[in-house]
Amino acid sequence: MDAIGVVPIPADFKYMDVLQKGKPKHERFDEFSVRHPKMDCRKRAKIFAPFDALRGFDFAISRKEVLYTDRPELSQEELQELNRRLGILKSLTRYAWMARRNHVVVTATYFVPCGDRQHEAYGEKGQISTVTGVCSRVDHETAQIIQIENRKIPFADLLRIEGNRRIFGRKYEDWNDEYNAVI
Repeated sequence: MDAIGVVPIPADFKYMDVLQKGKPKHERFDEFSVRHPKMDCRKRAKIFAPFDALRGFDFAISRKEVLYTDRPELSQEELQELNRRLGILKSLTRYAWMARRNHVVVTATYFVPCGDRQHEAYGEKGQISTVTGVCSRVDHETAQIIQIENRKIPFADLLRIEGNRRIFGRKYEDWNDEYNAVI
């Protein structure tokens, strides 16, 4: 015997007649097939599905694999530039009709603090995220937020705002004069 995995069968094997018959073949509506119908694929897959003894444990483990970083500190110049750009966006989106008319598309980079109370980074670290869309509101007075698409970002978490050079290339005073001329 040169084949791998082949075991010689002894001559006095108890079930030699069954082995020689081979796999049983059934007709579609014979007695066996009627009593033992073929199982639906979905039910069969359910039998062999992995058993999750600790429901949610895999999800909890995967949350621990998320990498968090420290909150970046902005320099004085970066803060001034961010404030200048927020001022420009405020003058372009002061009223809802102005925001719709101007349709200012910006990309905001911001810090998202860790919200998982079971993670050791909760409250201390977070992730850097980016959103691109139409800026519809800049609220300096009350909420201190910028709204891009449907996402509200607090000023304290903003790191950078980028957009069209035509918008941010001008001084804030120029936009303010243009706004006053419209009203």
